[in-house]
Amino acid sequence: MTDQPEKMPLTSMDIAAEKRKALKQLFPEVFAEDRIDFDQLKLVLGDWVEPGKERFGLTWPGKAECMRIIQSPSVATLKPVREESVNFDETENVFIEGDNLEVLKLLQKAYFGKVKMIYIDPPYNTGKEFIYPDRFNEDLDTYLRYTGQKDSEGRKFSTNTDAIGRFHSNWLNMMYPRLYLARNLLREDGIILISIDENEFHNLKKLADEVFGETNYAGEIVWKNSSKNDQAYISIQHEYILVYVRNKDVNNGVWEERKEGLEDIYKAFDSFRAEHGNDWDAIHKAALAWYKQFPEANPITSSKHYSWMDERGVYFPDNISGPNDGQYVYEVLHPKTGKPVKQPSRGWFCPEENLKKLIAENRVHFGKDETTVPCLKTYLKSTENISITSLKIRDSRAASNRLRDLFGEKVFTNPKDEMLLKDLFKAMDIKDDDIVLDYFAGSGSTAHAVIELNRDTGARVRYVAVQLPEKLDSMHASATGAAKKITKNAIDYLTSKKRPPTISEIAKERLRLVGEQIQSSVNNTPGLFEDGQALDLGFKVYALDQTNFAIWRGETEELEEQIELHVQNVAPSATPEDIIYELLLKAGFPLTTKVKAEEMAGKTVYSVEDGALLICLDKEITPALIDALADADPLQVICLDEGFKGNDQLKANAVQTFKARAASRETEIVFRTV
Repeated sequence: MTDQPEKMPLTSMDIAAEKRKALKQLFPEVFAEDRIDFDQLKLVLGDWVEPGKERFGLTWPGKAECMRIIQSPSVATLKPVREESVNFDETENVFIEGDNLEVLKLLQKAYFGKVKMIYIDPPYNTGKEFIYPDRFNEDLDTYLRYTGQKDSEGRKFSTNTDAIGRFHSNWLNMMYPRLYLARNLLREDGIILISIDENEFHNLKKLADEVFGETNYAGEIVWKNSSKNDQAYISIQHEYILVYVRNKDVNNGVWEERKEGLEDIYKAFDSFRAEHGNDWDAIHKAALAWYKQFPEANPITSSKHYSWMDERGVYFPDNISGPNDGQYVYEVLHPKTGKPVKQPSRGWFCPEENLKKLIAENRVHFGKDETTVPCLKTYLKSTENISITSLKIRDSRAASNRLRDLFGEKVFTNPKDEMLLKDLFKAMDIKDDDIVLDYFAGSGSTAHAVIELNRDTGARVRYVAVQLPEKLDSMHASATGAAKKITKNAIDYLTSKKRPPTISEIAKERLRLVGEQIQSSVNNTPGLFEDGQALDLGFKVYALDQTNFAIWRGETEELEEQIELHVQNVAPSATPEDIIYELLLKAGFPLTTKVKAEEMAGKTVYSVEDGALLICLDKEITPALIDALADADPLQVICLDEGFKGNDQLKANAVQTFKARAASRETEIVFRTV
């Protein structure tokens, strides 16, 4: 009916419907009676695959079910948890505690195409890690039972051992929906980094090729993080980071990083200069001896050819020959002997006048006499940045030790290196107002890396971290060796803080400690921007939970009947803030959206994004309130259906009031009830 408001959808975004809508915009001719003619679509795309023809691709048991899981909307919500948050009302950072599959579904509408960077460190499928159970009709229920919010009956979360006949399939079934949903959140210039080891590297590469497209594969980084020698056959001392972009046509991958070890090199040459003055040969000999102390694995050795110095700085003697044989041939006199020097076999690289100018500026390196070919001086300062290299050498113990120092003891095994992540984010040009998402947050390394990135660069990058509250007690029971002691440390630490012993609590506590450490630092200037605004050290905490409205799985028809009958459909335990954040998320507003309570016609109204959305939860809606809402000229208005108390005439008048006010301003006001 045109005189009735829209019903506010209480599920997450319908992925399949959105894909069909996008397809219809591109290819309206392939739709017949609102259904897709797939043969026609193939013809339009210039491709035809005969029925029954074998095709190349990755397949496994359960893959078809994955798509059904992807397309099944979530009816859950994310409830704000103020007491666990830091600077809830002002921060732009988000920490979500919950099953990441449900959370990714809930983020679709508000964060679709808005995330610049995704970094994840998923379970490596070694047979010991936790593997998420993904059977759609149990997703939320299983999670609520696991977290103790429902009776603990039913299937439990478990590990994925190689004794199970679907070892690799189970892992792929876990990863596929999460990668698919994550891709939707990436901006067109977005990037995803995925850490993995040798157990599932090849399967992950094929899976990511399918989800993100082979053409959007940007490469892989081999992270040498160990020097262990404790395995049969070949001792594995590295992990991988797979890199994909959302669209190579938009992100051209001009990514540069600063060479490692530069500060140590500059410091060493400063000491050589202090000792030897302008005796460049003595400085050269000292530099050669200094470089020899480092093993080849040390990144400093990649710059060991920079072993000379002059008044301008550290340099190496570079090739001076021309690109074409005999193009520039002329005599050059040695500055000390006055005799013609040996010429490069292909001639000089530039005309004589240009080279004379370089010589006059002391930018050419000559040998002791005329018997050697001179070289161009290439200064380290001018070559500090290079393209991101595929090999990173970082001892994983460094990250573990930093986390230990933060907590006072080891509370997490093998945390990812937040400084390595920070360097990658910086090199990939993550900057102001970009969003970084990690939905396997673990100990919180990604969020920590974003803080360090902002601290280094003065940027305002925001993070969204998602972590399941995996129970440390269960992990401790199955842990062995050092892992058992570390897990016990974590349990004791959290217990002393009166916090639940879970992985997500470690991550939240880490972020609190990092914030406190920075705030208490004497030299806090790196934590301030040039305009004096403080570094954002806060985070909003949300917890995955049941919707605040009366929805039963598979009973949407009953829900519609309930609303039509004006029966109260708000959960008795729901707070106004719980309801507000569920509605704004499902209306497409991010979780950091500013909400302000205002008074209109004697009623409390919640203004979202400076009045773009107005939400009224009052249970008695009046004509005066409707007029006040319309006068505020919002884009959207949401009210509780219960507030109309069955008065269809008042509801119809409200619809007409919003239409009339919007028409007078040549705008549109979307009016919804829930």
